[in-house]
Amino acid sequence: MSTPTAHGERRESYAPRPGAAPLPRMITAQALLETRMLLRNGEQLLLTVVIPTLVLVLFSAVDIVDTGEGEAVDFLAPGVLALAVMSTAFTGQAIATGFERRYGVLKRLGTSPLPRWALMTAKTLSVLVTELLQVALLTVIALALGWSPHGNPAAVLLLLVLGTAAFSGLGLLMAGTLKAEATLAAANLVFLLLLVGGGVLVPLDKFPDAARAALELLPISALSGGLRAVLQDGAAMPWRELGILAVWSVLGLGAAGRFFRWE
Repeated sequence: MSTPTAHGERRESYAPRPGAAPLPRMITAQALLETRMLLRNGEQLLLTVVIPTLVLVLFSAVDIVDTGEGEAVDFLAPGVLALAVMSTAFTGQAIATGFERRYGVLKRLGTSPLPRWALMTAKTLSVLVTELLQVALLTVIALALGWSPHGNPAAVLLLLVLGTAAFSGLGLLMAGTLKAEATLAAANLVFLLLLVGGGVLVPLDKFPDAARAALELLPISALSGGLRAVLQDGAAMPWRELGILAVWSVLGLGAAGRFFRWE
C-alpha cells in the first residue's frame, strides 16, 4: 500500500504481519538452541562423554568383568555406545528438561506457537547431534584400544536412531510428569541399574534365566545386544532387537506426547 507525500511522491507503508514462523524453521531453531545448551553444560558433558569414556578405557584395560572369549574391547565397545545413547537421550535429557520445567522455561515455551510434539522433536534432534560427537569420540578411543568392528553400517545406524527415539521418549515422559528432584534421583538410579543389568558391562548370560528373559526386553539390552550382534558377530540385521526398540519408541514417545505437562 502507498500513500502520497507533501511533494506528490508516493511512499510505501507496511503493516506489521505478526504470526508464527513455519513449523520446520521453529523446530530447527529450537534444536540448535537445545544443542548449544547441552554442549555448554559441564554436568551433562560429564555424563555423556567422560563416564562412557572412562568405562570403556578402564574395563578394556583391567580384567574386572568376564566378557567371554576374545578381546574385552570387542564386547565393551558396542555396550558403551549404547550407554552413550542412554546417557544423552534418557538421563541427561530427563534431568535437563525436568529442571527447565521447574524453573518455568517450558511454561514460557508453552505460550509460544511451538507445539508440544515439535518441542519433543527438537530435543530429540539435539540429542542426535550430540550422539554423533559421542559415537565419533568413542569409536576413535575403541579403535586405539584394539577394537575390530565389522558388520552392516545401516543396521548400526538404525539401531542408534531407534534407541535414541526410545530413550528420548522415556526421558521426556519422566521429566514431564515428575518433579525435578524426583526426576534427578530416578534418572540417575535407572542409569546405574541399567549400566549393571542392561548388558553394557556384564553379559546377560551371567544372570539367571528368568531374570535374563526380562532384562532382554529392556531398551538398553536390545540396543547393546543389537550393536554387539552386528559389530562383534557380523549379523546383517538384528530384527528382534530392532523390534523391541521400535515398540519402546512408540510407547515412550506416545506416552510423552500424551502426558507431558509444561508446568
